[in-house]
Amino acid sequence: MRNICTILARGGSTGLKGKNAKILCGKPLIHYTIEQALEANFFDIVVFSSDSDALLNIASQIEGVELVKRPKEFADNVISKRPGIKHAVETMEKKYKYLFDNVIDLDPTSPLREVADIHNAFNQFVENGNDSLITAMPARRSPSFNMVELNDNNEVSLMIEPDIPITNRQSAPVCYDMNASIYVWKRNILFSTDNLFLKKTGLYIMPEERSIDIDNAIDLEFVEFIMEKKNVK
Repeated sequence: MRNICTILARGGSTGLKGKNAKILCGKPLIHYTIEQALEANFFDIVVFSSDSDALLNIASQIEGVELVKRPKEFADNVISKRPGIKHAVETMEKKYKYLFDNVIDLDPTSPLREVADIHNAFNQFVENGNDSLITAMPARRSPSFNMVELNDNNEVSLMIEPDIPITNRQSAPVCYDMNASIYVWKRNILFSTDNLFLKKTGLYIMPEERSIDIDNAIDLEFVEFIMEKKNVK
């Protein structure tokens, strides 16, 4: 099988300005994910795609990663990053003149994942015959126990009303928070549908301490604290 790893990072950011270029424990945030992908050592190609020349220059400091300039129309913060993933894949296919079998996307804002997570998620994807796979962590809250919403009359209700009232968290249905760390697709599935949840979508579960997605300044500080505690380099 031919496997490609895509890593996408926009120059702009709504939650934390310039987050992808932030220095985290001595090196740029994007370096952690690029290094993990290369260390995994089962990708034919690792490609970093960005609309930002500055980020592309930062990524170029690591030997072995391909660089792709992401078109502006694929880098808007209100659209899915899937068009950008497809663009990166197609660019590499045109360059190397072959098609990939599987596409693995790693989000650079999830630097606490381990290389073992990449291997284990992909192995699960293959062994279970999945068409796609997402990663998640056990959720702290449940829509049928302690997640609420307000209606137009400012009336509070559970997001999902259970048939029988749930009186404690342990009795609530098990649910998971997507952590946006790893996505896997068969190449033909990625290019044939925009649906994320398919009949054969797999779920790889990661612990909370490896599932933090950096979206704001507090997330960044928390991840740096964990890295320092674990002596991550």
